[in-house]
Amino acid sequence: MTKDTKALWASCQKYFQENVDAADYERLFSHVMLETFVVASNTLVLQVPSPYISEAIEKKYLHQLKTAIFNTFGKINLQWHDIVVKADDDHKKDKGVRVESVIQTQAEAPAASAFDSQLNPRQTFRSFIEGDSNKLSMSIGQRIAEHPNGSQFNPMFIYGPPGCGKTHLVNAIGNRCKELYPQKRILYVSARVFQVQFTNAMKKGRINDFILFYQTIDMLIVDDVQEWMTATSTQDTFFHIFNHLFKNNRRIILVSDRTPVELEGMNKRLVSRFSCGLLAEMEKPNYQLCVDILKKKIARDDLRVPLDVIQYIASVADGSIRELEGVVNSLMAYSVVYNCNIDMKLVERVVKRAVKTDDTPLTVDDILDRVCRHYEVTPDAVKGRSRKRELVVPRQLTMFLAKKYTNIPATRIGKLIGSRDHSTVIHSIEQIELHLKSDKAFVATVEKIESSLKVKENKKA
Repeated sequence: MTKDTKALWASCQKYFQENVDAADYERLFSHVMLETFVVASNTLVLQVPSPYISEAIEKKYLHQLKTAIFNTFGKINLQWHDIVVKADDDHKKDKGVRVESVIQTQAEAPAASAFDSQLNPRQTFRSFIEGDSNKLSMSIGQRIAEHPNGSQFNPMFIYGPPGCGKTHLVNAIGNRCKELYPQKRILYVSARVFQVQFTNAMKKGRINDFILFYQTIDMLIVDDVQEWMTATSTQDTFFHIFNHLFKNNRRIILVSDRTPVELEGMNKRLVSRFSCGLLAEMEKPNYQLCVDILKKKIARDDLRVPLDVIQYIASVADGSIRELEGVVNSLMAYSVVYNCNIDMKLVERVVKRAVKTDDTPLTVDDILDRVCRHYEVTPDAVKGRSRKRELVVPRQLTMFLAKKYTNIPATRIGKLIGSRDHSTVIHSIEQIELHLKSDKAFVATVEKIESSLKVKENKKA
């Protein structure tokens, strides 16, 4: 018997000590001894002092037995040898009487290559756009993916508002680690799915199997852990899984929409463990990052979208990557179904459907419509070339309000209001500002129109 074989068996015994009841370990597993490993038949032979030991282990701890042996020896056969102790003076052991039980150990512990990680293969670091709002999280995530066996930054707790890219990042970490270490068992699971699995295991009386499965994971990624804030039993079970993984230097990555201390209803001991590693905040993407994300997605989907359209989408999506993707997906559908070009008119139509919130950002058309209604003129007349005062004032005021309440550049505002140039927009804004300083009645008119728009002064980012 080689030293390597003995070392592997010692690893199995350590697993048993950590994963079975202490009293049962002393009563059963402590009496199991390694006899030999037969290479020709790929068989591991274990000695027990009585058939009662092997039968009791197989009855109560078959899953643990299979898991431990598979994780250390791989796909092999297990054979028991019953050692009978003779009642003579020297109490010599007799190996003549043997009870054999052959077990295929691969059944409940599949190789990592056959293990379904539940990761999204499209969410990788190659498709993740770095910006100020995610720079720290991305940098640490890459380091963890490339060095999963280290204990630094474990657990990694990522938090931030919905739509900021948290799920994409943790999937990227898992996919990169899987690429570099294919033998690792990596699992992505939402907190909701974990809770459903736990509930089903409880109903079927298989909670031990459920826990032991999760204890075999090398990198566990749990998304939306705030879902557990009122699930006491789920928290208690995850606490034990967390402790086992942490103690054995396995990677734990947690995702939430709030910090650990803000998880009201979460067990304090679990909150403490969530906080003991790295807390990494992800913020909403700023305007420039939204533009970069849009450009990447548009290029990937092989779409042709003008730059000013991209800038407009970025300005109205309120820093939500999900909303950005929703708009682009809708544009792609419209362009394919209706065989039309993607322009500002189409985008404004799509945005009203895809980015629907209580404070949906104003469009130039919204502002033009409100101004025209107040002055009782038509949008086409305002966009025309007439220099009549009853049209010039509404035209200039529309440009002024569009600049004030949207992120659309002056060049684009001019194009949307009669294809006018940048200098015309600037001149119009200056004229309205002068008018506001000298005409109280006009101030009241503008305030009335602004009130009808129901916008907030701080809406512009």
